[in-house]
Amino acid sequence: MTFIPDDWAGIFQLDTAFLELFVRGSALYFGILALMRLMPRRAGGELATMDLVFVVLIAQAAAQALGDYSSISGAIVIIITFMAWDYLVNVLSYPLPFLERLTSAPPLQVIRDGKLLRRNMRREFLTEEELISHLREQGIDDVRNVKMAHIEGEGKITAVRKENVN
Repeated sequence: MTFIPDDWAGIFQLDTAFLELFVRGSALYFGILALMRLMPRRAGGELATMDLVFVVLIAQAAAQALGDYSSISGAIVIIITFMAWDYLVNVLSYPLPFLERLTSAPPLQVIRDGKLLRRNMRREFLTEEELISHLREQGIDDVRNVKMAHIEGEGKITAVRKENVN
């Protein structure tokens, strides 16, 4: 049993071509981005246990897809590729609205003038109990007191009270 590696240089040496690592990382980044965009927003913008398991499984699948690398440099190339694409997509989303629409879900109205929009709730797998719970967290005790409520792109529920309600 050894505690010290025999070849320190091998730890930092790329064992896969830089371009291959970049292409694999890019494909994985945009593939996961596209798949996550197709998923419904999670009500509340929080990770439930099942969602956390899902994210862990995605991470494990991503690690398998990238291959079994032993080089720290290879891992750094992949991480930098992910970070660079994420930064570039965020920077370009501001001047290019179509890119923002591709990467972020628009708000979806779930209450209009005190009435539940059940079709929209069903699209997002949002139960009435979950919605009421989020309204109570915002100090709203009755759906009839809500002018409008939306599930935002990141999953948070926002509500606007009717003006004539105390």
